[in-house]
Amino acid sequence: ISAVVGSLLLNLEAPLTILLAVTLFREHLGKREAVAAIVIFAGAGILSYRPEAVYGDWLGIISISGACVCWAVDNNLTQGLSLRSPVAIARIKGLSAGACSLGLSWVLDLEFPDMTAISLIMVLGFVGYGVSVVLDIYALRILGAAREAAFFATAPFIGAFAAVLILGEHWGFEEYVAGATMAIGVSVLLREHHRHFHVHTGMEHDHIHTHADPHHQHDHEEEVVGSHAHWHRHLPLQHDHGHVSDVHHRHKH
Repeated sequence: ISAVVGSLLLNLEAPLTILLAVTLFREHLGKREAVAAIVIFAGAGILSYRPEAVYGDWLGIISISGACVCWAVDNNLTQGLSLRSPVAIARIKGLSAGACSLGLSWVLDLEFPDMTAISLIMVLGFVGYGVSVVLDIYALRILGAAREAAFFATAPFIGAFAAVLILGEHWGFEEYVAGATMAIGVSVLLREHHRHFHVHTGMEHDHIHTHADPHHQHDHEEEVVGSHAHWHRHLPLQHDHGHVSDVHHRHKH
């Protein structure tokens, strides 16, 4: 398939992530937030679309679509783990993915790059994969998978902006339209405030938290300051405050 078709198909990751988050993982996305997400996806599509370079076959289309399904599942499962250490999660995911890639390269008998290329790839991987995955896991923890996916869909626009600064490229009409479209969607998402009276059932789990969070008001034998992790119990609680679909707010609407 062409690079254009590939770029367009890669935009499926975000809507598939939202679909799974809302239908299977009990996340809530309001109507305004859903519309904002669609607007952002439209901007990503505008940025990727080049009708003069569109061609492809079903095998390539199915392969990329399947990859997007896998990423959508990964995003939602990672959200469930996001209360753990993001660095540890990224380390395990990176080592596992790297081992699989090395195994595939051995099976396919691919040529191993020289040490200079390996060094540069490791630096690029540290920033482009390691740091980005850690930050993404924090976003999954704070926002939930559905909202994270909507914001993550702005990546093509950020890439286009970086191309201007790093490569000296110039924007065309499509880039300006896509940027304005995404800005509208992001603005709506940022201004949306979800608040209502809700009930927390009792639960027990182990994750990083602070006692500044009203959901974590429990006692310790010794004084604890700042973030810490341990097995703790949440008693049933009823209150009213602004929230998103993080791990503590998966109630029905």
